Amino acid sequence: MGSGYGKKKPVGKMAIMGIVSIALYAAMLLNQDIINDYLGRGGLYAVLPIAIAFIFSFVHGSFTGDFWTVMGVEAAKKKKEVK
Repeated sequence: MGSGYGKKKPVGKMAIMGIVSIALYAAMLLNQDIINDYLGRGGLYAVLPIAIAFIFSFVHGSFTGDFWTVMGVEAAKKKKEVK
């Protein structure tokens, strides 16, 4: 039997991704000189800014999506058009 409460909210995943996001921002801000040194070298190091952007985007996006789910905000479901 269903309990009628719907899906379980991803509170744990949200908390973990929030902590990871904070840790990433803290690490970046506390190590700016080292990061700037590597990012300014050129060559294969030119891939690093893109990789860093993808990592930040994934972690922060996952946190944000789970945050809104925990808050009860969901995207509207598209209705199928009947012809």
